[in-house]
Amino acid sequence: MPAPRDPRPLTGEPLALDLLNTRWMSDGSLQDLLADVGGLAVWLDSAGLGGEYAPDSRTLRNVRQSREALRAVVDGSPEEGAPLIDAVLAHGRIRLSMTPQGPVEVPELSTPAWGPGWLAARNYLELLTTAPDRIRSCAHESCVLHFFDTSRNGTRRWCSMATCGNRAKASRHYARTKDV
Repeated sequence: MPAPRDPRPLTGEPLALDLLNTRWMSDGSLQDLLADVGGLAVWLDSAGLGGEYAPDSRTLRNVRQSREALRAVVDGSPEEGAPLIDAVLAHGRIRLSMTPQGPVEVPELSTPAWGPGWLAARNYLELLTTAPDRIRSCAHESCVLHFFDTSRNGTRRWCSMATCGNRAKASRHYARTKDV
């Protein structure tokens, strides 16, 4: 039986930001995909990790801890979030290996239940190395989503132009025309 459809409005971001986006606003209330193990299964499948890691209560607890560490560093400050990210990263390391296809990096984890959360924290470090200024929060005041700006000139402001960008444009238009 296929996993339920992912209900989130923004998917497909790098793993660290995709994990942050397991919380979103809908009709003025905060939704949380990681409210239960079923939601974890949806996220694991959506992130391409469904066959590798079990959606169980230990994995859910660890993924939530990783999400909170990411939230602290992305929405807060490096001083606040760095120790929390380090606490997640302490549960694994990378072993370099050579295969007939070439070099590979193999995660070695303290327990498989740390896999998804550890990979998301590691991905955040990769994003910081690649382009830290491209890690963004949506500019709409009531949106809590994050994205990696891949636009050519690096000026993307909205998680989605079709939703948040359109709402902002409509709001500006209303403000201009209501007094006319």
